[in-house]
Amino acid sequence: MSEFLGPLDPQGRVPPYQQTRVAAFLTSAHGALARQFAFALPAKLVSAWQTELNAQVYHEAEIVSLLLRATSWVPDLALGYLSMSWETAWFPQPAEGIPDQPQAQAVGLATLAHAVHAGIRPAALLPREANADDPFVMALRRIELESGRLLQAQILFLKGPELLPHRDAVTAALEHRHVEIRRLWTSALEGVGIAFHES
Repeated sequence: MSEFLGPLDPQGRVPPYQQTRVAAFLTSAHGALARQFAFALPAKLVSAWQTELNAQVYHEAEIVSLLLRATSWVPDLALGYLSMSWETAWFPQPAEGIPDQPQAQAVGLATLAHAVHAGIRPAALLPREANADDPFVMALRRIELESGRLLQAQILFLKGPELLPHRDAVTAALEHRHVEIRRLWTSALEGVGIAFHES
């Protein structure tokens, strides 16, 4: 087990079986976020948060599109059962303890997005000698950079004044999502010889 992707080939590229597993997980997570953000959008935008929601739909879709084209895909027999567990984990989970249902659903989506963007750092898996011009390497670095930007929107919403009366419920939902995402990400990486390392 290693904490980095590899061993790299002579051109400094990540092995295709590792690319496939990492990209499949990220595509599943960001694809689920894109779908849920799209369904959460109202027909007409009436608040700043909804404007940000609209932008996030496209950012998540862009991440999925980038991965689909930048990855050297190979067959991975484990993806059949792994993808089922991943897709089940992304199901909407309204935050418990918040009586307003639309607000509870918004918090549930924001905590999932926060856990994905903060808890999954794909570029940290790249060894120093990885080829900076390789499409997959560039994609992982771009995704991590984009996640940092998207994370700010979730933080602003989850720490906003309208959720102040529900701080304990928000914190509990956030902690639950982070534990869940970390477990799935760890399992996905261990299956291709990567020891998960928390920074």
